[in-house]
Amino acid sequence: MRKLIFALAVAFTSLLPAQTVDSSTVPKKLYIKANALFLPVGMLNAGVEYQLNKRYTVQAEVFISPWKSFMGKYAQVYMIGFDGRYYFDEAFKHWYVGANISAARIKIQKYNYWGDEPFQYTETSPVYTNSDLYQNGYSLMLGAVVGYQFQLAHNWNIDLFLGAGTVQSFYRGWHKELGIRYDLDPTRDFNRSGEFLPYRGGVMISYRLK
Repeated sequence: MRKLIFALAVAFTSLLPAQTVDSSTVPKKLYIKANALFLPVGMLNAGVEYQLNKRYTVQAEVFISPWKSFMGKYAQVYMIGFDGRYYFDEAFKHWYVGANISAARIKIQKYNYWGDEPFQYTETSPVYTNSDLYQNGYSLMLGAVVGYQFQLAHNWNIDLFLGAGTVQSFYRGWHKELGIRYDLDPTRDFNRSGEFLPYRGGVMISYRLK
């Protein structure tokens, strides 16, 4: 985890141009945006992106999935995240890369619990069905983002992006029907899992406020 944080910091710092532009001469733009892929299914992914100088921006965003059941799966996610972005052309124009950190409150059914295979936490634990189990806890994400932004109309942009990285989760496991924990362990209260996953992406419709 520490090595990944250091690698991302070095990679992002290396993108700094050799000669910086006087930020006072660059008009600062501010865009609000919403993800067009999630709105039709009742999920909200919205944010604001602010220009620091000619090529750098910062973005803050939220993702809210309020679904207690989505296609039969627990899918409640309340996430907040922050980007630092570097545009190869100029801010809000064409290709960019960046670093992201996000945190989430989750009540979900992880992808490896979608099937109906038998599940047994320990050799002495009861045998359950995977699809009857879900996870309730927290996640911390740290990763990179790559995207492409272009102008759609006056004051309107489209931002295509994808982010991936390490997802560190701390959760308790529960049975949907029985209302009991399937992962009781006297040595710890929370389970922990670490995975490398794509955890954000979509098509942001952006509107310039200034």
